Amino acid sequence: MNQPTSHFAPLARLLHWLMAVMVIAMLFIGAGMVASVSERHEWLLHLHKPLGIAILLLVIVRIAVRLSTTQPPLPADLPAWQALAAKLSHYLLYAMMLAMPLIGWAMISAAGDPVMLSSSIRLPSILAANAETFAFLRKAHRYLAYLFFLTILAHLAAALFHGWIRRDEVLGSMLRGKPRG
Repeated sequence: MNQPTSHFAPLARLLHWLMAVMVIAMLFIGAGMVASVSERHEWLLHLHKPLGIAILLLVIVRIAVRLSTTQPPLPADLPAWQALAAKLSHYLLYAMMLAMPLIGWAMISAAGDPVMLSSSIRLPSILAANAETFAFLRKAHRYLAYLFFLTILAHLAAALFHGWIRRDEVLGSMLRGKPRG
């Protein structure tokens, strides 16, 4: 581990914002997919699969970066329940960034469909084709997407609370790497 710091590492900030855009785009693409039966559905599906795998790969990199760098401490005057909520919500966000693509991949595998990232790149199936498993994973993927979206909204609300109400530079340390002081 590195020495304590008052801001996030540049690579951690880059991965945070890149993945924020990708995850939010993925949630809206997924919502568009389930709301459409037109030819747009197929187009959205072809975006959804490779984006999900990209998120899966990037979250693995992001976890490695998080474990190998030091994050700035939360403000000392932050109530204990808020510090605990921050920690637990980050665990949940990381769990969702790992689980959602894996569940999607497993769901497609259980459907017996090829997991195609492009016209020439096919991922191996990670489950045998099984209609019951597919139905379960499809529901899990949908309900976890709602949970993921709500967790992202809570994360955003907490960031804005730190930036606009507390003005404690928690948000600034992720936006600009500005030292808290």
